[in-house]
Amino acid sequence: MKIAIGTDHAGYHYKERIKTYLKELGHEVKDFGTFSDEAADYPLFIRPTAEAVARG
Repeated sequence: MKIAIGTDHAGYHYKERIKTYLKELGHEVKDFGTFSDEAADYPLFIRPTAEAVARG
């Protein structure tokens, strides 16, 4: 299954753990960020994630 994932800085560490788990289960994971726990606004990452889901 293809899975899109994204978060802001507050969820970064959770996202990384979830991403690892999903890959271990054999899923294809597209990570739209954020890529660190530095402060970032979630719209920068959530919109591309949502658009990828809408495209399938």
